[in-house]
Parts: sequence; C-alpha cells; structure tokens
Amino acid sequence: MDVKELHHTYGQSVWLDYIRRHLLQSGEFARLVQEDGIRGVTSNPSIFEKAIAGSTDYGSAIQLYENRKDEAASAIYEHLAVEDIQQAADILLPVYKESDARDGYVSMEVSPYLAHDTQATIDEATRLWSRVHRDNLMIKVPATLEGIRAVRQLISQGVNVNVTLLFSRAVCRQVAEAYMHGLETLATHGGDLTRIASVASMFVSRLDVLVDPMLEALAESKPPVEQTQLRSLVGKVAIANAKLAYQDAKELRRGARWQAIAARGARVQRLLWASTSTKDPRFSDVLYVESLIGPDTVDTIPPATLDAFRDHGQAGSHLEENIDDAREVLAKLARAGILIDDLTARLLHDGVGEFSAAFDTLLASIERKRCAVLESALDRMLYRLPAPLDEEVKATLKDWRTTGKVRRLWARDAKLWTGHDENRWLDWLDIADLERDAAQVLRTFAGEARRFQDAVVLGMGGSSLCADVLSRTFGRIEGYPALHVLDSTDPAQIRAMEGRIDLSRTLFIVSSKSGTTLEPNILKDYFYDCVCQILGEREAPKPFIVVTDPGSALQGLAEAQKLAHVFFGMRGIGGRYSALCNFGMVPAAVMGVDVPRFLDRVKIMAHGCGSCVPPEQNPGVLLGTILGTSASAGRDKVTLIASPGVEPLGAWLEQLLAESTGKGGKGICHWRRPGRTHRSQPRRELRGASPAR
Repeated sequence: MDVKELHHTYGQSVWLDYIRRHLLQSGEFARLVQEDGIRGVTSNPSIFEKAIAGSTDYGSAIQLYENRKDEAASAIYEHLAVEDIQQAADILLPVYKESDARDGYVSMEVSPYLAHDTQATIDEATRLWSRVHRDNLMIKVPATLEGIRAVRQLISQGVNVNVTLLFSRAVCRQVAEAYMHGLETLATHGGDLTRIASVASMFVSRLDVLVDPMLEALAESKPPVEQTQLRSLVGKVAIANAKLAYQDAKELRRGARWQAIAARGARVQRLLWASTSTKDPRFSDVLYVESLIGPDTVDTIPPATLDAFRDHGQAGSHLEENIDDAREVLAKLARAGILIDDLTARLLHDGVGEFSAAFDTLLASIERKRCAVLESALDRMLYRLPAPLDEEVKATLKDWRTTGKVRRLWARDAKLWTGHDENRWLDWLDIADLERDAAQVLRTFAGEARRFQDAVVLGMGGSSLCADVLSRTFGRIEGYPALHVLDSTDPAQIRAMEGRIDLSRTLFIVSSKSGTTLEPNILKDYFYDCVCQILGEREAPKPFIVVTDPGSALQGLAEAQKLAHVFFGMRGIGGRYSALCNFGMVPAAVMGVDVPRFLDRVKIMAHGCGSCVPPEQNPGVLLGTILGTSASAGRDKVTLIASPGVEPLGAWLEQLLAESTGKGGKGICHWRRPGRTHRSQPRRELRGASPAR
C-alpha cells in the first residue's frame, strides 16, 4: 500500500510516531519523507527513553556535554532532544512550506512532571518553543484540566500545540473550546491566525486494551446470549469512540463561533490518531489504521505498524461509516454497567503516570551514562540490608517516585515535612550554583589574606564544623594561613590557641549566623582586646572579618567597629547546613582551597541528587531513605567509620544527623567507636541535639 495515497486520496496525513538520532543522521527519515510521504513526526518520553536508553546513538554526545560542563541528567536530555527535534524539523521544512503550514511538524513534549501545573507548563512550553526556534514545531501538552488551561494561553501566544493523551469525547470538546478561545484572544491582539496549527491527539488502542478484559470477565458470569452480546463489543469500543469524537468535531466546526474564527484564516484543529498499533493478536495489525482513515485527520504510526500497512493495508474512507453502529456499541457498553467516562479518566491518569515513569527511566539511563563519564569524580554507593528492611526501603523509594517527592523537594514543598515554614530553609539546594557565581570575590579576598600567618574561626556548631573538617582534612596549604577553629569558651582551650598563634599575624573569622550567639561574641571581644593591646586601636579592626546573616546584630557591631570585612550568609539556610555558603567557603578560601574547583565538584554530586534523578539512582534520596526507614523500624543508631584522610568528617556528620533528626524525643543517634573522640572533648552520643532515645 502506498502511504502517499492516504494524503492524496483521503485527506489524511501520516506522521511517524518515532524518533532517534540514527534515523535522522543516516538519511532514513529524509527518505521516509521524500519517498513514502511521511508528513510529520511525534515524540514523547517513552519514545525518547527507548531511543536514548536502548541505543548507542547518544553515548558520545553525553560524554561531550559532560566533559565540556557538568550538567544534570535533565539538562543533558534537553540538549539531546532539542538537537533531534531541530534536525527533524529541518528535514520536514519542505513539507511545511509545500503544504502552506498544514503539515511538516515535529512535536516535542513538555515534562510529564508538569502535567498538573498550568503555569509551569506554560513556562516550559514557551521556553522550549524559543529554544528550538522552528516554525514547524508543535509543543505537546497533556489533556489534564491544568494542561487544557495552558493550551488556551499558549495558542493565544502564537505557539503551535499538540494536545496529547486524549481519550474522552468530552475532553476533546474541551480541547477544541480551548483552541478556539486561544485563537479569539490572539485575534483580539492583532495576531495572524493563519500561522497557528494544532492537533488533538486521541489515543485509540489503549481504550480497547483496558475495556476488552473487562468485557471478557463480565461475560463469564452471564447467560449465553448475554455472553455473545458482550463479546461482540471486544475490539470495537475504541474505534466507535474515535468515530463519534470525529463527528463531534465536525459538528463544532459547523457552529457560528468556529465559522467566525475560520473567516479570519484560522486552521482546523485536526484530530490525530495515536496509539494505533494493535495490541491484541486476534485482530489485524492494521485494524486501527484502516478503520480511522478520513479527511482532516492525522494518523501517527509507529514503524512496525507502518511497515505492516505498506505490506498489506487497505485504504478506504471508513471513518464516517457505520456511525449508528458506533453509537450502539457505546450504548451497549453503558447498559453493561461500564461507564466510558470512568475508563477514559483512568486512562488519562495512567497515561500521565506512564510518561512520568518513562521519563524517570530515561533520566536514570542518562544519569548512569553521565556517571560513567565521571567515574573518577563520583564514587559509587553500595548498600546491603536485611530482607524485611530492604523491602521497606524499596517500597518507600517507589512511593517517592510515583508521588514525585524528589521533584517536590527541589520545588520546596513544605508538605513533605509539616507544611509550616520548611520551604523557607531550603536554599542549600541551589547554593553550589549561587556560590560558584560569587567565588571570584572569595578568590580576591584569599589573595589579601595571604599576608597572615594564621587564621582562627571563632564560632560554634554549624558555623565552625565545616571549617574544622576542611582544616583537618587539607592541612596547611603552602602560601596561605594555617586555619584553626576555636569553638569553645573553655579557658584552657583559649589559652592553648593563644600559644599556637602570633596574635600580630593572625586573621580572626567571627562566624555567627544569628549574630547573637554568646560564645563567638565573647571570643571576638576577648581576641579584639588582645590584638588592640598589640597593634593599637587604629589597627585592631583590620585582622577581624565577620560571617553573619544580613541585618544581624553582629553585622551592626562589625560596621560600628569598622572591622575589615563582612561576608553574608543566607537567611534561607539553617546554620548546620551552611557549609557551602560563606560560613564554610570564607574559611576555605582563606586557607587556600580552590573554591571554584571545590564547588564544581560539589555540583557533580548536587546534579547526581537532582530533582530529575529517580529515587533509586539518587544517592541523597537513597541514603536518606535507608536512614529514615531504618530509624522508623527501631534501628536508630549509626556508626560512622571514615577513611583516615577524611576522619574529621565523622564528627561533622554526627552533629548533622543528631541535630537534624533529634526532635520531639525522636532521632538518629551516633554511636562513636571507643577511643575515637573529637579533639579533647569527652565522648558523647549526640552533639547539640534534643535527646534521642
């Protein structure tokens, strides 16, 4: 069968439901367009997942992107997808021009994670439209309630839209209404309606896949006559539903509202038949293609079904045949107690979930390839759990994936905690990127600090532990001050610190987030008096800098005393999570750590824990799940065994775990190995936390 005949004789355009890089670069897609009459192409997360995860086409491109600049899996995916979409659009451009913008389109889908967020869908669709920068692009938006609202806005902005995951006739009408509303708004603002195109993608065979087993099961308990009637509906509901949706569309176009819009040059929003491969082997493999041939429609066909139709398909204008029979099929279905609106609502819900799951799989595959490129920079995480606990962890990870909790975390959804103010304390999520932009200031200051022999951090808890870990891990870096940490007002420790430094050649870093913590303020006053006695009142402020939150009392005091410099922390980061903002990075820069390089390494792990990385592949989520699930099961003691080179990290992690989880009489305790104490302090299970028992 010549596929071109569908277009020339029956007015139906055939688009390819498939895309991958080799198809585009080998010339095969161009051949399909030129010789077989393919007039467009569609993509979705499932298609890209199979193309990227199931082939070697993209390996070198992923390595190129990652070697050039470390990027998250979602950013790498978008690079790859945009390149493919642009290349496909360029190949289809002659069709677009020859058809006067009726055909020649390539579709790219907004993230399925945004299916229930109208504004986020609009924002991403607009961004992709601009980034791809091709007139023959269609942005795919799912037909959720929120998606339909987005369609209305996007059409009014002049963005071509492919509305996807349509199953219900009622929703098809809502989509058509949204299209008309968008065109009317565009016309009101003087827009050119002749350049806007849209299709409404109705998924066909999935309806039969859902309803046919229900009919078979229902028939089992019925008398022979009713069994025959019910089984006569098998394989017919989806086609009947599609035929009636087409009749609905024709009726809508006969109305005065559409006629007024059409008079201004608006194009028909064509129904596009998707999911047209046959899933039931009892039926013809071209059943849905043959049954739905008709004018002003599009059929997007996967390669295997296209091959089958070429081989033995029969063309004919069947879309408007037996309309009364189609109505009777749906009437019989209703009489059997199966409500089609319930089925189509379920299919939409499941469809969004399937696309999200495919997107998860896609990003996980990219993340694995990304990690392979970064193998030397990104350590692997291994774990082993007893069987019952392992099952609980897997169940929790599945819940996090299906409910999108990783994405909600990065979106700062306070409902993941108590729903109160937790979203105000999550700026640590983006701090590596934000601090990387400001790293040049720290590099400049580090150059100035090289005139000092020593530097002492005066702080407590979260304000000092990162600096202590860096100091004890890296040691003294040649050409820079030796970094010390004083987080105690014990006279013996203060006296010991004085004995280790030359007060006339020491930089003091006063570190307090709130600026009201008693201990660092006392330490600052004490050492300021000491320096004043040596250097005099005029010179005393010069070796003192402050790290504090904007507007704190310590900032006011530093400015009043004209201390050398004030570095600001971030209000949206709790003290113990402040390592990567100035509380940690100022001491790091002073002691000679290459802060930009340090933060680049941090970003590798941050991207590895990003919103787009599925929980099972996300080291941060995975570790948190293991700790949380274990603690809930009564395993609330953690033993940390660190390699000698990073041994000080254990004390910091101890404080992070204990203070973060030790609330309300619950928490995770750290069990310190005998003899392993933090400096000269007595051994204890918790540092700075509520009692956790």
